[in-house]
Amino acid sequence: MDIRIGIFNSPREIGFETSQPAAEIEETVAKALAGSTGYLKLSDDKGKVYIIPTIGLAYVELGSETSRRVGFVA
Repeated sequence: MDIRIGIFNSPREIGFETSQPAAEIEETVAKALAGSTGYLKLSDDKGKVYIIPTIGLAYVELGSETSRRVGFVA
């Protein structure tokens, strides 16, 4: 699944792919926004960990869980 995260006062966004289901990501984001930790922690398929302060979150966009086809489709 593709994830894009917008940050306030930043012209670029964070984008990565993860194998976690959308419901799990949504729950993690909701807990981070409601919790007292002050940050959102996500990881991608390559093992990178992203820690984003919740005060700087502009948006979190979750892509589709279906994989893209490769090659020609007739």
